[in-house]
Formats: sequence, structure tokens, C-alpha cells
Amino acid sequence: MERWSGRVAVVTGASAGIGASIAAELTKKGLQVVGLARRSEKIEEISRSLGSVKGKLYAVKCDVSKEADVKEAFKWVKDNLGVVDILVNNAAVAHDSSIIDGPNEGLKEMLDLNVLGLSMCTKEALQLMKEKGVDDGHIIHINSDVGHKPPGGRYTMYCTTKHAVTALTEGLRRELVQQKSKIRVTSLSPGLVKTEMPAEEFLKMCPSLNPEDVADAVMYVLGVPPHVQIHELTIIPVGQH
Repeated sequence: MERWSGRVAVVTGASAGIGASIAAELTKKGLQVVGLARRSEKIEEISRSLGSVKGKLYAVKCDVSKEADVKEAFKWVKDNLGVVDILVNNAAVAHDSSIIDGPNEGLKEMLDLNVLGLSMCTKEALQLMKEKGVDDGHIIHINSDVGHKPPGGRYTMYCTTKHAVTALTEGLRRELVQQKSKIRVTSLSPGLVKTEMPAEEFLKMCPSLNPEDVADAVMYVLGVPPHVQIHELTIIPVGQH
């Protein structure tokens, strides 16, 4: 991780859970980290709690599902820090919303945030990397193990959005190869994690990971040599079915 010290990372959904853990750990490793979230005051609290670490955590208010917000957030990054070296697309939402009888608003929110929001952030980051001549950057999509299983039940749309992330990761990798770029892209797929997202009954019944476990996996992915690309990494708690 030493080669990333002093460089710039953007983490979406950084106000709680997985995103908060990733943003905090990157800051401890000496990076300049921009946390994007609707609840930017939560990121400010995290920044203050870190004390005197090597890096710095900035809070930028942003609803990743809104194009105007995404463009404004990356403009802030460019104007204040100049560049993006790492993007962690973590922001996502899951609704118990049936395809058969669930409300359309929930279905649309999942598509807008989990797929389109991720794609818009990726596009803005890559454009800034290209503009600034960054050819060793890294895009990490926080996917899910359900992005590799047949979707079913009332969470079908959520599973579908994560299948889309799996496809987007491979599609982007191929585009970057065609451009002879050394920018890497990784899909990181955790199993159940103790965050605000899963229903409480799931967390009581099933083994689960901690957000810090996912942050550790991100550090591993970033820490491998520049010629190595971890394209897909799945981590699940011991005992998960």
C-alpha cells in the first residue's frame, strides 16, 4: 500500500458501514480520501474520529443516483485535489421489493443507484484519470455474492443489479485492455455484512462479515503488484450457505 500514500481515492456511500470502513482505512494508509454520501455530516464525524493519521478524509455531499450531484462532486475533487487515482463504488441500496407486486419506486431506486450511479461515477473518474495522465489507477466495484447466483424471491431486482455490476466489471476491463490502459478494475463480492442494509432477521439467523473485513479485502486488492489484476474476489463468512 506504500505506493498509494499521498494519492487520491474517492469512496461512494462513505457515511456508514462498508464505505465508512473503507474510507477510514484508506485515510490511515496515508491517502487523500473523498467520501461521497447524502449524509456528509456522518463522514465529517468519521474524519474527526481518526485524529492525527497520515492521510485526510474529506466529506462531499452527493446523491450518487443523481447525475448533477455526481458531476459536481467530481468537479470538487478536480478543483481541490486535482485528480482521482482510486475509485471505490460502494453506494448501493436493497429493497424487499417483488417484481410481481412491489412498488415501482423501489425498483427504480435500485437501478438508479446500484447500476447507473456506479456507472456515472466510473465514467467521471476515468475521464479525470485520462485528463491527468493517470495510467495506474484502480476502480473497485463493491458487488455482492448474490451477483453470481440465480436471483430469486423478493430481492430479485437487487440481485439483478449486482449481476449487472459483474457484467460491467468485465465490460470495463475489456475496454481498458483495448485502449492499452494499465488502469485496473475489480469486482469485490462480499456475502452478508453487518451494515444498515440487511434486514435484522437475516443478521440474527445467518453468519455475517464485519465492514472491516471488506475494507481489509480492498487493501489486499490495492496492495498487489501493479502488473496483477484481481478481477473478482468473493469473501463470505464461515458457515454461510
